[in-house]
Amino acid sequence: MAQSVPRERIEMRVDADVKHLAERASAAQGFSSLTDFITSLIRDNAPLILQNETSIQLTNAQFDKFIAACEDTERQPGERLVAAAKRLDAEGF
Repeated sequence: MAQSVPRERIEMRVDADVKHLAERASAAQGFSSLTDFITSLIRDNAPLILQNETSIQLTNAQFDKFIAACEDTERQPGERLVAAAKRLDAEGF
């Protein structure tokens, strides 16, 4: 017999228009329940959102400028950068 995965509950309150829109979209996509539809939206979109929020994309020119700044031994970091680095150290990063 297959083991069932423990399930968590998410409670939401939305206005009637939002609920109706979600129900229509769920039905249009062939989902058997609103829960399945919302779960699918989260599974499909959350990883992309998190990736966008945790990565930095630079052009080659921006990257070259960043590397040059990192390698510049004459330049000292500003107070804000030092304070940010200390906060990260305190948080265990």
